[in-house]
Amino acid sequence: MKILVCVKRVPDPETVIKLAPEGASIATDNVKWVINPFDEIAIEEALRIKEKAAGTEVVLISIGLKTAQEQLRTGLAMGADRAILVVSDATLEPLAVARVLQKLVDTEKPDVVIMGKQAIDDDSNCAGQMLAELLGWPQATFASKVELDGKSAKITREVDGGLETLGVTLPAIVTADLRLNEPRYASLPGIMKARKKELKEIPLAELGVDAAPKTRVVKLETPPKRSGGRKVGSVQELVQVLHNEAKVI
Repeated sequence: MKILVCVKRVPDPETVIKLAPEGASIATDNVKWVINPFDEIAIEEALRIKEKAAGTEVVLISIGLKTAQEQLRTGLAMGADRAILVVSDATLEPLAVARVLQKLVDTEKPDVVIMGKQAIDDDSNCAGQMLAELLGWPQATFASKVELDGKSAKITREVDGGLETLGVTLPAIVTADLRLNEPRYASLPGIMKARKKELKEIPLAELGVDAAPKTRVVKLETPPKRSGGRKVGSVQELVQVLHNEAKVI
């Protein structure tokens, strides 16, 4: 079995984000970059499948600047077998990402593609669904449990009313939710081995994909600072404030 796992380089959730001077992007100076947390969960799930099924190969894929090698090496240190980096100076929209992944899927011919349900930088949550449509493959999104059985899989996902179980035939697209697993840390031997594992770079232009943006960011704004609270003297005063000032009752 071959599993492709998508990896995106994103700002660390603990990083304080500042806007760039032009107001349409973030300032990248002194920003720590990490694997998108949902993608890290996807890597862990692929590795768990590999541990249960001998002969399984886990291949990581990322799209972006050459600096994304750092995140791919981290995934290789966790236990993935090899990695592919599609080098692009521009940030791609989800549809362009799906088209790039489609090209790589056509070449690699995996049994399963696992990816995070969304990236924490743009929260688009649509690349996996778009890839499934382009490939004509079944999809199971927001997975909280994955069970593979030969040429099919059972995917448990959380919905408003409880849990839903989907049955899909392989090959398929699976997107990982938060409670799917707890990712492992890379061990020192894993870090040493990762240096020798294959990391192939492919220029975006070689894939012949239409990556032209269809939208543009006009403006970004930081959320307004929250004002301090105040004390009221009685329940009656609280009700009056909520009614007259906050207008919530």
